[in-house]
Amino acid sequence: MVEITDINILLEEVREALTTEDWDRAVDLVEALRPPDQADIFEELSKDNQSELLPRLNPEDSADILEELRDEVAIEAAALLEAEDLSRIINEMEPDEAADLLGDMAPEQAAETLSAIEDADEIRPLLEHEDETAGGLMTSVDVVLHKDITAEQAINHLKTNIPDAEIAYYLYVVDDDVKLVGVVSLLQIVIASSETCIVDIMNPEVISVFANTDQEATARLMARYDLLALPVIDLNYQLLGVITHDDMVAVLEEEETEDIYRLGGVPDERVSSTVAPRIALKARMPWLILNMGTALLSALVLSLFEETIAQLAVLAVFFPIVAGVSGSAGTQTLTVTVRGLALGEVSSRDGIPTLTREVLIGLANGIVLGSLIAIIALFWKGSPILGLVVGTATFLNLIAAGFAGVFVPMGLSVIKLDPALASPVLVSTLTDTLGYLIYLSIATVLLLRFF
Repeated sequence: MVEITDINILLEEVREALTTEDWDRAVDLVEALRPPDQADIFEELSKDNQSELLPRLNPEDSADILEELRDEVAIEAAALLEAEDLSRIINEMEPDEAADLLGDMAPEQAAETLSAIEDADEIRPLLEHEDETAGGLMTSVDVVLHKDITAEQAINHLKTNIPDAEIAYYLYVVDDDVKLVGVVSLLQIVIASSETCIVDIMNPEVISVFANTDQEATARLMARYDLLALPVIDLNYQLLGVITHDDMVAVLEEEETEDIYRLGGVPDERVSSTVAPRIALKARMPWLILNMGTALLSALVLSLFEETIAQLAVLAVFFPIVAGVSGSAGTQTLTVTVRGLALGEVSSRDGIPTLTREVLIGLANGIVLGSLIAIIALFWKGSPILGLVVGTATFLNLIAAGFAGVFVPMGLSVIKLDPALASPVLVSTLTDTLGYLIYLSIATVLLLRFF
């Protein structure tokens, strides 16, 4: 068993072997590892070392590495190879993985490579579908059963056409027009009498998706019904392929990672020592500029109350508290709402109930935190009126934060914009601006009358 610390040591050994052009040792070191570890080591190598090592590995190991690598790294690695070497490696890849790689490559290289692949006919149909759809995720079906054959004929068919181990438990049943009409388990076939017809033991209520279904909706469907595989059909209900559970896990990880990055305002960046600073700057800078622009709204509100602030400098002491608490509450509500939208747990139809719930939570938080900060202001500054102003502002701001945390992402969802991408900036602007406006408005009305 290879430990993580051993991987780091092996990486240095592989680099040393490549530096001295000891190709056999480098190959032996890499091929002794599991695919995820192979990919980790490969990704840390220089482009020159990658181009030297990949063609020398066993094609199955090279295929495993390309399948494990992030898409952009796999494409760069494939671009370093000659068409002959690349086609030899792609021959060992799963059809869906091969289609994903070829679909992202330069058209000239993809066409040249595809022409040299043995099982190109299995891959070409998969290239017709967009990457982020069910059709883009599916792989070809090794074995399908006709509804009119017997259990004995089905077993003989399986012996002749050994199915992929990933989907052997699910066997899909079609009619004369290759339309999906049912699903049957391997166990049902084995225990059935030899003359039993497949149509009599299959489940006709098979769950399936159309090829153009979004990948996130597809993954949710598989997770909801605990499916190991999901058949993909065209608009005529003809069976096109199947999506396996490992693809579902990859999609869910990809979608969740995308949402997390977008909530942070870095939609296209990944943490890696190989990511150039300019790429990170390109991903982050626009959102920082937008954030600065929206922050000017808060500055504008403050400028409207310059006279109040000048007369009562003590107000500035509580700015971080009033704005900070409401900002945190808005972020909490936003996170829950965006997560619910991403998982399909809430939709625009649930807007009013969700909004009511979060406003009530804001009301409860406001009573507790508003009272607490009012007491702190009273004992700290010795002013009941100041405590009343700060407490009331905190109370109202927390209600406003609950409203903003639901209204903004729900509104963006209604107009077909990604809530995870734009919501953080807008909610932050709303909570800060409303926080200052409420706080200073109350202060202007009450404090200036008593001081």
